[in-house]
Amino acid sequence: MSKQNAPSQDKYQIREDQSTELLKELHILTRDGKLNQDSRRKLKQIYHLFQFIQPLLQQLKDSKISLVDHGAGKSYLGFILYDLFFKHLPLNTFHIYGVENRTELVEKSKELAKRLGFSGMSFLNLSVSDSIGSDTVPNNIDIVTALHACNTATDDAIRFALNKNAKHIVLVPCCQAEIAAILKKNKTWQNNVLGEIWRHPIHSREFGSHITNVLRALQLEASGYLVTVTELVGFEHSLKNELIIATATDKPNTTSAKKLDDLLSMLGLMDLKHRFSYPSIY
Repeated sequence: MSKQNAPSQDKYQIREDQSTELLKELHILTRDGKLNQDSRRKLKQIYHLFQFIQPLLQQLKDSKISLVDHGAGKSYLGFILYDLFFKHLPLNTFHIYGVENRTELVEKSKELAKRLGFSGMSFLNLSVSDSIGSDTVPNNIDIVTALHACNTATDDAIRFALNKNAKHIVLVPCCQAEIAAILKKNKTWQNNVLGEIWRHPIHSREFGSHITNVLRALQLEASGYLVTVTELVGFEHSLKNELIIATATDKPNTTSAKKLDDLLSMLGLMDLKHRFSYPSIY
């Protein structure tokens, strides 16, 4: 095959059922249909996440699907989910809500959805925390996603999901600094060998991030969810690659609840018990 007739490499990195016009609007593709290195990484992450979310959506196809994407940013995830999955469904069988506290991004997403005819999407100018009590969001939500919601915004997304009785929760946490800061200030560990785990700043950051996600997984299990923790993509594409998927079982786990409380107590983090709260099950 001659070079002139050979298909471009980018063609095989974009799904056949994906709208190239959408990708251009999201600036993932250039106007002449090319991918740069940064866009290629971003697209790979979103496609890989879609592979995890698609089976959850398939389980819900017999009922009206409601999905809330927290910390939506430019709503890459919401738009691509709409384009790859929801556009094939009747309009009255689903709705996607993008929650974002930056007004300019919300307005741009509204304009883009209107331009593309994606009428099954709403964009709410709210923080994740404020969305919990907002009457612009239904009382029950099927799927809650939070892709790179920074620091405690992921915990707010979990609180939102628990409050809205979410059937599925999909999280890619990011920039978790709260627990690392608390551990560094806690002087009771100065003469304890365990304190060596986070004595150096880089270790406190890494351990703090790790233990935050461990506590989140235990919180979800204690709240009645089956939890899977895996990687989204390889470290060569993103250092923020931990993926937490939780599916409701309606069977709170007392063992996980006790482990969560014990871990908070052991690490001197009981002041954060409210952040990792779960229904009373004892």
